Amino acid sequence: MTSFASFFSLLLISSLLLGSHLSLTSAQTSPPLVRGLSFDFHRSTCPRLERIIRDELNNAFRRDIGLAAALLRIHFHDCFVQGCDASVLLEGSVAGPGEQEAPPNLTLRPDAIRLLNDLRERVHRACGQVVSCSDITALAARDAVVLTGGPEYRVPLGRRDGHNFATREDTINNLPSPLATARQLIDSLRTKGLDPTDIVALSGGHTIGRSLCTSFTNRLYPNQDPTMDPGYAANLKRTCPRADSNGTTMLDVQTPNMFDNRYYINLRNRQGLLTSDQDLFMDSTTRPIVTRFAENQRFFFERFAFSMIKMGMLNVTTGTQGEIRANCSRRNPPRSTYLTTMLDEEGESAAF
Repeated sequence: MTSFASFFSLLLISSLLLGSHLSLTSAQTSPPLVRGLSFDFHRSTCPRLERIIRDELNNAFRRDIGLAAALLRIHFHDCFVQGCDASVLLEGSVAGPGEQEAPPNLTLRPDAIRLLNDLRERVHRACGQVVSCSDITALAARDAVVLTGGPEYRVPLGRRDGHNFATREDTINNLPSPLATARQLIDSLRTKGLDPTDIVALSGGHTIGRSLCTSFTNRLYPNQDPTMDPGYAANLKRTCPRADSNGTTMLDVQTPNMFDNRYYINLRNRQGLLTSDQDLFMDSTTRPIVTRFAENQRFFFERFAFSMIKMGMLNVTTGTQGEIRANCSRRNPPRSTYLTTMLDEEGESAAF
């Protein structure tokens, strides 16, 4: 049997080859950049930034491939709640609980958050405190996709970290529910500037990762969802014999650790796990998009990359706003004992 390490090496080579073919380099295949962000923001201040992150994640995924989905999920949960400012990484304080304590975030993997802090430490050791945790999170999410077989794409950089985390209520209200219908997703995410194609493309992130039983047993008990394939439902009931079962299962049972378009093929076969997954195929607005992605992986990869870049610019903090945290989990103290660094929009450093 081929070892996981050998499989991972082959996967890495094939993904890099595929990624180079699908790289988003033209203005036509990338959304307009938000003011303050650029693809070469850290070119002079931290030229080895992307190599440092990818090398470390390559090693981390060899040990635990599940970290890839965990990092991708953190980026989603950060950007959907008050923008991509790394607020989800902040620990709670005496002022109140942080975003991590809100119910949708209780299952974020602590070791993935620690990994982001480890990446921050390595980057800051190499370049100084010039790269934000929010930029590192966005790059880690991209590499989670690439290193599991998905498309290569360039990440706009120049984000700064927010000072504050969102309230429990704002976190709950802004994160899409696994029980949501396609129509509810469209109505909710329209306010963030995301269209139906973006929603279907970003949902393709569920081609990797796991889900708790409690996120989908509403489709099994007390009555089985008629939109679910009976054989698939029977297998899920063995994993989750009760509505309150505490087990987990793969979001994509066919290729759970491979970033591909199998997620959409599963939806056509009525083997989507969550309500928010399967209803994308049942809804008349999103069904044609699902079908196109199921039939054309290259088109899915292009649209996923486009929508990830777009989502990664939601309500970003740039310029002299926010801060560059010395620890992703804590705000910088008001009067630092270390050098505080600010970046202007061209990526030049100015210390004070």
